[in-house]
Amino acid sequence: MTEHTGPWTVADILTLPEDRTARFELLGESLVMSPPPGVRHQRASFRLHVALEAAARAAGAPVEVLEGVNVLLPSGLVVPDLVVADAGATADDPVTVDIDAVQLVVELVSPGNRTMDRKVKPMLYAEAAVPYFWRLEFDPAPMLVVYELDGGRYVERATALAGATTHLDAPFPMTIDPAGLSRQ
Repeated sequence: MTEHTGPWTVADILTLPEDRTARFELLGESLVMSPPPGVRHQRASFRLHVALEAAARAAGAPVEVLEGVNVLLPSGLVVPDLVVADAGATADDPVTVDIDAVQLVVELVSPGNRTMDRKVKPMLYAEAAVPYFWRLEFDPAPMLVVYELDGGRYVERATALAGATTHLDAPFPMTIDPAGLSRQ
């Protein structure tokens, strides 16, 4: 990586060796490296993945729920924490998922990625017309903020607070209490 010169491309990122110590994303022509997620983050990601998968199956939705997958944007490449994508777009086990096949993106806010998860990535997802965006906050208590695309911008539709069960209707019906996502 230290020998790379010039602007980065998606092809450059995809040829990097797999690295469990960092996530690599491409915003424009800039390489963005993020530290690996911690235990609380991974616990919550796994549990939310399971809940989304169960809700999708119950609704008969033809989707696949994926964690930490490469998503190809018009302006680069991102690695969201969770993605709900059209099942047909993942059938051939691609290296990347095209953003047009993504119905929902979930970002779990980490201490080192707050600005990216709260501001930069939601803007990119809205520009790419991803219908739903969820953001899971951990501090001071787990909270899931649910957004829906409306007129090219995300509008907050619900906030699920720790200790309260919240019913969500989209992209498919499910019930969630964020407190149970990160608790050991």
